[in-house]
Amino acid sequence: MDIRKLDNAAGYIEEKFLSSGLSVERQPFTYRGNTYWNIIGKKEGPDKAVLVVGAHYDTVIGTPGADDNASGIAALLELARLSGNAPGKRPVRFVAFCLEEPPVFFTSRMGSLVYANSLRDRKVQVFGMISLEMLGYYSEEKDSQYYPLPVFRMFYPNTGNFIAFVGNLSSRHFANDFKRVFKGASPFPAESLNSPSIIPGVDFSDHRSFWKNGYRAIMITDTAFYRNPNYHAPGDTLDTLDFKKMTALVSGLHKTMSSL
Repeated sequence: MDIRKLDNAAGYIEEKFLSSGLSVERQPFTYRGNTYWNIIGKKEGPDKAVLVVGAHYDTVIGTPGADDNASGIAALLELARLSGNAPGKRPVRFVAFCLEEPPVFFTSRMGSLVYANSLRDRKVQVFGMISLEMLGYYSEEKDSQYYPLPVFRMFYPNTGNFIAFVGNLSSRHFANDFKRVFKGASPFPAESLNSPSIIPGVDFSDHRSFWKNGYRAIMITDTAFYRNPNYHAPGDTLDTLDFKKMTALVSGLHKTMSSL
C-alpha cells in the first residue's frame, strides 16, 4: 500500500466534499504502525437517524482500480455534490473508507469497520448504509453475466447490463424499499438479492462492517468478478468503464436517496 498515494486521494476527496458544501471530518486509524484516514462529509437534517453512503478509495496493489473502486468514489463525490446544498430531512454521511482491500479485508482494521464501530460506540441511530462497490462495468453481450450457482440463471438476466442491490436477510426490507423507489425514479435495469453470506460475494465489501454492528446495509454493485474480467487485475482501467451508464445510475441513486 502506497501511503503517499492514499494520503493524496484522501486530500482530494476532502476538497471535493468541502466544495459540495459539506462539513468534513477525518477519522484516523492505524495499521501496522501507519496512520490511515476515513474521510467523512456531513450533511445535516432534522431527523435523528443517519443515512450512510460509503465507498472505499484504496485499490489492490498492481491494479489501477478504475472499477474497483474509483467508480464507487466517483459516484460518492457526485452524490455529495448533488445533495450538498439541497434541502432534506435526513442527515447523510458520505464516507470514503480506506483499507477495504487485502490484506486488511475481513480484519478489524478495515476502515469501514472502524467507522461502523464508532457509530455503535456513540449510539448513533443509522437509518441504513449504502456501499458503492464497483459501478462502472456493463456489457450488452449475451452470457456476459455469471453467478455463484447455476440456479441463479433461472431468476436473473444472463446479460451484464444491470445494477444489483445486495443485502442480507436482516436488511431485506431496506433493500427492497430502496429498489422499489429506485425503479420508480429511474429506467436503469436493477436486480436485487437478499441472502445469507454463505453465497460468495454477498458480503465482499464495506456493508459487511455495518452488518457486524447490527445496522441495515446494502451493497450496490455491477457484480464485480461475476461480470468484470478485469477484477483485481492490471486491466481495470478507465477505458473499460461505461460513463453514460454511470451517469444514469448516479442520477437514479440521487433521486432515490432524496425520497428515503
